[in-house]
Amino acid sequence: MTEAHTTPATQVRTAVVLARGLGTRMRAETGAQAALSPAQAAAAASGYKALMPIGEHLLVDYSLSALADAGISRVVLVVGPEHEAFDAHIADLAPTRLSIELAVQSEPRGTADAVACAEQVVGEEPFLMVNGDNYYPTHGLRALAEHEGNALLGFDRAALVAGSNIPAERVAAFALVCEADGLLTEIVEKPAPEVVDAAGEHALVSMNAFVFTPEIFQACSRIAPSPRGELEIVDAVRALASPVSVLPVQGAVLDLSRREDVADVQARLAHAEVAL
Repeated sequence: MTEAHTTPATQVRTAVVLARGLGTRMRAETGAQAALSPAQAAAAASGYKALMPIGEHLLVDYSLSALADAGISRVVLVVGPEHEAFDAHIADLAPTRLSIELAVQSEPRGTADAVACAEQVVGEEPFLMVNGDNYYPTHGLRALAEHEGNALLGFDRAALVAGSNIPAERVAAFALVCEADGLLTEIVEKPAPEVVDAAGEHALVSMNAFVFTPEIFQACSRIAPSPRGELEIVDAVRALASPVSVLPVQGAVLDLSRREDVADVQARLAHAEVAL
């Protein structure tokens, strides 16, 4: 999973990492409990997946290192009101390759709300947006950082299944990315099995990896809650007035949604270099 360090000529220098999630599935105790170390079990119980110990580091450390490798020099972590653990960890890290700031989401009202909570910290500049419980390939992050305008990564489903820790049945439930001439036409969330089959094994899948212009903040303010009562970033993307490019990518994404994921993610990151 390690990629060589380079310093690309990026358009974008800031990344927003959504690390606020409730972690409902992670907090649920399962048969995987016995496989966790005491520190991992405590992190799972807290629901803060980004702070999960993975080898000698925490999951967020690997993500931050990958972002720095992609040319990002400033990261905004969206966290909850009780963020002392993040404060302490950032102080311990003392990073030199990038600066880390916090944006507080007072209530877990969805991904679009999380992005909106970062507006004052981000300011008037473009930024990457990624999930705090995913580890993305550096070449995909670099493609976003070098893009001018709004865009998302569309992961080849076959490559995602082959290289990630995510079972095929979980990948089949991920949002499908529809495009024409390189531009997004629709994101189909929770696609029906017949839609998945019709799309084919190389269909493009969204893993919530975007680059946005500041226009996204206005879009977030225009949307209504989804049927599940949350403000969703997908709805904000649909509300954008400017076109959204689709950047196809072949690569693996590691997902740390459940306790069962911890051992596999740890094994896959065993030889990954962390340089902050």
